[in-house]
Amino acid sequence: MLPSISRPLRVAIIGAGPAGFYTAEVLFQSGVSLEVHMFEKLPAPFGLVRYGVAPDHQKIKNVIKVFEKTASDKRFFYFGNVTIGRDLSVQELKKFYDAAIFCYGAEADRQLGIKGEGLKGCYKASQFIGWYNGHPQFADEEFDFSHETAVVMGQGNVAIDIARILCSTKEELAKTDICQHALDMLAESKVKEVHIYGRRSVAHVAFTPVEIREMGNLQDCCPVVDPADLVLAPDSIKDLEELANAFRKKDIEILRSFTAMSQGGRKRKFFLHFNRSPVEIIGVSRVQKARFEINEQGKPSGKYEEIECGSFFTCIGYVGEPIEGLPFLPQKGIVPNLKGRILEGEVPVKGSYVCGWIAQGASGVIGTNKLRAQETIHSLMEDLALLPGCETPDTKEMLDLFKSRGVFAVTFIDWKKIDAYEVMMGSNLGKPREKLIRVGQMISVADGSYKQKGTLSS
Repeated sequence: MLPSISRPLRVAIIGAGPAGFYTAEVLFQSGVSLEVHMFEKLPAPFGLVRYGVAPDHQKIKNVIKVFEKTASDKRFFYFGNVTIGRDLSVQELKKFYDAAIFCYGAEADRQLGIKGEGLKGCYKASQFIGWYNGHPQFADEEFDFSHETAVVMGQGNVAIDIARILCSTKEELAKTDICQHALDMLAESKVKEVHIYGRRSVAHVAFTPVEIREMGNLQDCCPVVDPADLVLAPDSIKDLEELANAFRKKDIEILRSFTAMSQGGRKRKFFLHFNRSPVEIIGVSRVQKARFEINEQGKPSGKYEEIECGSFFTCIGYVGEPIEGLPFLPQKGIVPNLKGRILEGEVPVKGSYVCGWIAQGASGVIGTNKLRAQETIHSLMEDLALLPGCETPDTKEMLDLFKSRGVFAVTFIDWKKIDAYEVMMGSNLGKPREKLIRVGQMISVADGSYKQKGTLSS
């Protein structure tokens, strides 16, 4: 309890992804009497796990069971379909809560900053991943798979995910929770070659062994690697012996195994290119070619090469976006903070904290967020005596405010109705679930209105 009051501490968590749920879990383990209210701009929780993890990686999504256990705590309350900074300002939020922890992630794509990046056929990773994973923001995106060659820029797991989805057969994807509209369009894809490009050598790849190994196990796709790209410089050999680079050493072993693979009748090919920096995407009204500068010993050589392609996907990382009322560092794409305490200049903002990608940048795996949550909550616990206490510790008044603004706040019970509906629809299609891709559809299931209408909202 706060020193000055005799009620549980009221903590708001903004963002229902891994960082948000791990933060709630750590709060519940703190021993402090409290309530945790989680806000999410979409009706559905779980953020990156629901909308970022590839549909053919169902095991990774099992972490949702951990989050559901946290949500079952009687001290936990969920408010989906509420956007902080729009439906409720940051200042208004602070009226209702003693502390606010912002865990809303990094959703914007980094820009290449090269000519032609705005051409039709040039796609951001978030667009494509959001589209096939059923994110409402990207439900109406359009992709052209009529050309036989696609280029993917990036050397991380996101790039491999996109390449794998493009190279998978309909049969491989049909048993996943990929959205039906994406499955239908990908089934008609004419793409036969997917080329991944990276600026650095094979000794600096960021994808994991599990991800790259999968590319060699696809039914109708053969990986192609130039053996010359796997010849390592002496300093790279030394670096790969460090424990932190063990995964890269394994990556190279897998890539070497690819050089001995025969195509064996498989119709598609997956190519990896290293030491290539993009300089221009070429086309009149749409993507027709991509131009790269060849790097030698880590430096530009002044030599160039081009590849004809019909689509170009950028996968070079994500950055956060600002929320009105919060400090923000646009050059880094994060909220400035020290050990989770939000800073205005060099001064901590009382009762305001941050965790996850919006605090440190888009790096690490899902579990990394738990360690970051522990640091942020440690700071909050140290600050308990400094918290002034909120002006209006009244949830009903806040909900009345939402109602007056036409905001339907989705509870976790509402979400479970949506969840059950999606699982039922997926079962009819032989899939784990068929996601609802419109906010209106989710709301009509949550409030039961679809039963009276006989159909889902658009």
